[in-house]
Amino acid sequence: MYVLSAIVSLTLLGFFLGLLLAIAGKYLKVESSPLVDELEALLPGSQCGQCGYPGCRPAAEALAEGKAPATVCPPGGSALAEQLATMLNLDLNLSDVKEPEALVARVSEDTCTGCTRCFKVCPTDAIVGAPKQIHAVVADACIACKRCVEVCPTECLQMHPIEVTLRNWRWAKPTLVTTEGALC
Repeated sequence: MYVLSAIVSLTLLGFFLGLLLAIAGKYLKVESSPLVDELEALLPGSQCGQCGYPGCRPAAEALAEGKAPATVCPPGGSALAEQLATMLNLDLNLSDVKEPEALVARVSEDTCTGCTRCFKVCPTDAIVGAPKQIHAVVADACIACKRCVEVCPTECLQMHPIEVTLRNWRWAKPTLVTTEGALC
């Protein structure tokens, strides 16, 4: 008898609290700008902070308000800057935009103490390991934000160029040659 009344009372309590949350969600909903949503969808979404904002949403809001240039996202490079400038109808100067070098963090097993500081700050969870054990970096998930390098007390994490393999190899962009044979 007591078990049945407890089940019924908890079920009714859950139902009424769920109903209360649904009503509150409908009437207290905060509307967001569709432009900000579109800009955020273009950004990488890694929340790395390389742009100077705490995440991609604040960067998108700054772009929509005109407080940030189209070149705000370093990991996105010139391709993302061109998309943002087109969407916002901005003039774009790519002279100060550097294409991000393909880097990946690597752990030196000789000096890693397993302090766990690195994977606590990694925005993409690219570092795996356990306390007091050697860590490793998942190269496909690393976005080269260098946060792990900054917090490592033993300097066992370092940024290295990505090794070219059959999986990530790309043709080099061709250089233009004029009729005189000089490079453009």
